[in-house]
Amino acid sequence: MKAFTIFPAIDLRGGRVVRLQQGNPKRITVYAEDPLAVAEQWAAAGARWIHLVNLDGAFGETGHANQRAVAAIGRALQGTEVCLQFGGGLRSLTDIEQAFAQGARRVVLGTLALEKPAALHQAIQRFGASRIAVALDVQEKFVAVRGWRENSRINALLAVRQMLQSGVQTLIYTDITRDGMGSGLNLEFARQLLQVGSIELILSGGVQSLADLRAARQLGADGVIIGKALYDGRIDLKAALQLEAEPC
Repeated sequence: MKAFTIFPAIDLRGGRVVRLQQGNPKRITVYAEDPLAVAEQWAAAGARWIHLVNLDGAFGETGHANQRAVAAIGRALQGTEVCLQFGGGLRSLTDIEQAFAQGARRVVLGTLALEKPAALHQAIQRFGASRIAVALDVQEKFVAVRGWRENSRINALLAVRQMLQSGVQTLIYTDITRDGMGSGLNLEFARQLLQVGSIELILSGGVQSLADLRAARQLGADGVIIGKALYDGRIDLKAALQLEAEPC
């Protein structure tokens, strides 16, 4: 049976747990002041992975409060069976090394992966493909960069083909127009991505119910990241995690 993973998300902005609508920092909802407590809550519910995002870093800001929160969560998860998937503002090999030093099991690269393919290939060679994921943040079939604020005008399917040549194995696909909107996953485009080549595909953006998770698994996705639906109470994490063990 193909593995399927649920990733509860923790998005950090100014040291607080937030959700943005369509990645817009002006459309922000604050859900918690203590990111470590939220991470411990998801771990206690049985999560095997936690998806942690430094939004300040993604927007090119320093974000010392976020850095402290990331370090605290990394320390808390060390020695446990919970893995940390971390991204947001990782623009160099030094940034990647620091993320691993803080406890990340896998890092997520966005802007660097698209704009510096040589650095992406070097990161995969140095750390291993299983520890490097690429964020494919898509708006109208084009890849967005720099915290989703810039449209690269690069076709997403073309970008995936190029990344596969660099040795990328794991993609995190987000439909920006659906992110934080509760309008359901873009399964049609996800199907196109799965047809490009052999990849581990994690879906994000718009999850609103357990039905979305089941549909993603039926499609052949390897996992789903859940954010707003958890914080709004539309999905219970324990119920979602039970899907990991359900037969296809």
